[in-house]
Order: sequence, then C-alpha cells, then structure tokens
Amino acid sequence: MKIAHIETFLFYPGSGKNLLFCRVETDDGHYGWGESYVGVNKEKIVDEYLRAMAPYIVGRSPFNIRHLGQIMFDDFAIRRTSVDFLCAWSAIEIALWDIVGKATGQPVHNLLGGASREQVRVYANGWWYGAGTIDEIVQRAVEVKEMGYTALKWDPFPGPWRTFVSRQEEDHAVECVRQVRKALGPDMDLLIDAHRRVAPYHSIRVARRLEEFDIFCFEEPCLSDNIALVAEVRTKINTPVVTGETLYTKEQFSEVLAARAADILNPDICAVGGILQMLDIAAMAHPHAVAISPHNYNSTIVGLAATIHYSAMISNFVIAECFINLQDACNDIAVNRIEIKDGWMDIPTAPGLGVDMDVEVMRRRPYKAFPSKGMRQYWEEFPRKNYVWGMANVTR
Repeated sequence: MKIAHIETFLFYPGSGKNLLFCRVETDDGHYGWGESYVGVNKEKIVDEYLRAMAPYIVGRSPFNIRHLGQIMFDDFAIRRTSVDFLCAWSAIEIALWDIVGKATGQPVHNLLGGASREQVRVYANGWWYGAGTIDEIVQRAVEVKEMGYTALKWDPFPGPWRTFVSRQEEDHAVECVRQVRKALGPDMDLLIDAHRRVAPYHSIRVARRLEEFDIFCFEEPCLSDNIALVAEVRTKINTPVVTGETLYTKEQFSEVLAARAADILNPDICAVGGILQMLDIAAMAHPHAVAISPHNYNSTIVGLAATIHYSAMISNFVIAECFINLQDACNDIAVNRIEIKDGWMDIPTAPGLGVDMDVEVMRRRPYKAFPSKGMRQYWEEFPRKNYVWGMANVTR
C-alpha cells in the first residue's frame, strides 16, 4: 500500500473561520481524513503548505508515520519549524492514522494502546461569538446549559487585545463572569480565557477577583512567548493556569514544564503535528503532575474525532474543547460523526477515526473571506458613553 494522492478542501462554515480538511488516498483504494488548525483569513497559507508537501509524501507507505514526520521536518522544513508547517503536517498525520485504522479494522485509539475511559467530557466554546454585551453573553450561556453542557469557556475581556488595559476593562471582565455564574448556578464549570491579552499584573488582579466564582481554570493569562510571565501569574493565584494553545513543539512544552508555569496544558492536535506529537506531550507532562485539556478550534468532525481518540488514551486528561458554533455547518457535510450528549462523547469504535464527509456537499461551500474587524468597529461596539478605554489602548 502506497500513498497515491493528497487533496485539500477549504470549507466555509459561516462562523469563526474557514475549515481546512485534507484527504489522503492510497493506491489500493483506502482514504483517510485529516484537518489543519488555521487562523481566520490565513487559512490559505496552510493550504499552500499542504500542496507543497504532497510530493514528499506520495509514493511512501502510510504506516511509516513517525518516520514521515521526521522526513518532513528534515527535508521539507530543513529543520526550521513553524506553526504553518506543523498545522499542515498535522492534517496529513491524522489522515494517515485514519487510513491505518481502516486498513487494520481498528479504531485509532486501539492502535496506540487503547482507551483509558469510556467517555470523554467536552466543554462548549464559540457560543459567545458576536455577543456584544454582558446581557447577550448571559443569554447565550443559559442556552448552552439548556443544550446539556456542564462546562463552557469564553473570554470576558472587552475590546481589542492590548497588553495594558484600563481598570474599567478589568471591571467589565469580572462583572461578566459574575453575571454568568449567577445565571448558571454553582454546578456549571466556567473556564476563563484571557487569550494572552494582558500583562501579568492585570491577569493576577483579575484572577484573584474571580476566585469567589469558583473558576475551573484561567487560560493563557499572558503571552506564552515569555513563559516566565505565565509562571509568575501561576505562583500568585489559586486558580489552575492553562497554557499551550500557541505552543507547537516538544521543546516549547519542555520549557513550560521546567518552569512550573502551568497546571494544565492545552495543545491542539491539528496544530502541533498530529496524534503522535500529542501523545509525546502528554507523556512529558505526566511526571510533572500536569494535566491535558486539548485545545480544539477545529471542526466537530475530523478535528474533534482525532481529539476524542487522543483524549480516550491518555491518563492525565481532564476535559476537551468543542466549538459548537461550527456544529450545524459540520453536520451538513458529515456522513458519519461522533454525537455529543450532555457534554460527553462516546469513544468511537469504527475503524480509523470513525468519521466521514460528503465531498460534493463540502464543495458547495468553498472558501470565503471573513470581514476583518478594525479599531473603529471595536469603538462602535463599546461606545465611550457606556465604556471607558484607556486612551493608550485605542486609536480612533
């Protein structure tokens, strides 16, 4: 069996960003699905990487997955890694595991040691996109609870992302969490994402104010490029700290663990190089008593399925991410998918990933650019009469 063809598909779901899928086919008729993590309006960059990588892959055995990853790093990337390269390789790597599972008649997790649990818990994200006020966020959070989810995540900070923010912006974030907790009650787990936005002293002050609301975790309190900043926050708050969404290599995660900078790591299976790299990261974290909560800003088909297989295997798993704003569009193209019930997902038992997609339906919704949000739009959404920003943070 040899890899014969690699094809990419950009799909417009109508929310968030375009999704990038990869289909790898073999010369004996097998095929597998993969997915790349992509950023909004930068999706075509990774697509070009995939197209450029295909000639290095075609003609090789789909079973030699770890070796292929090393070859791509050595001979294609010339030992210079980047997020776009790893996002592209992630899609191919996941697709190869899908092929191997189908060829052997086994679900992916059975090929890599088997499951450690019968179900995987997920939290909802993406539900708050487009909500401009605290009241709108609260209303949507209630709807998420009514869908059966027992955990949700969002970013309560308003306005554009800036390192230094006003006290009013801090107050807004705290009040947003206060109102959501009041509306949902004590049983819903609230995961707060600061999105690398602010300096440590802002994050420390806000995290301490949020402690009364029993926050599940505080994600990316500041820029992870300087891991000492994240470690500083962790030593000064009582809420578990999460980082790893913007880290991609084992070397970077090794630095996080050495610095004791996080209680939970959240690497993305479609961004770090696929399933094997994710297993390596979990194994590295285990002796440090650091948990794994996979980031998954990907489809509710391929990316989510790969995440569920991985989450089923590792012993230090806590909870996985699911972007529910993408679910309806993904359901339209899914032939087989993994169902979510009350915030839990069963471990797939079908060969490979256990999912499939309708190519023709997918092609009816090709790439479409999302409108960019400029500073003026931010100002209009949070008018000065209702909200005060530090003038150093805003250019009108």
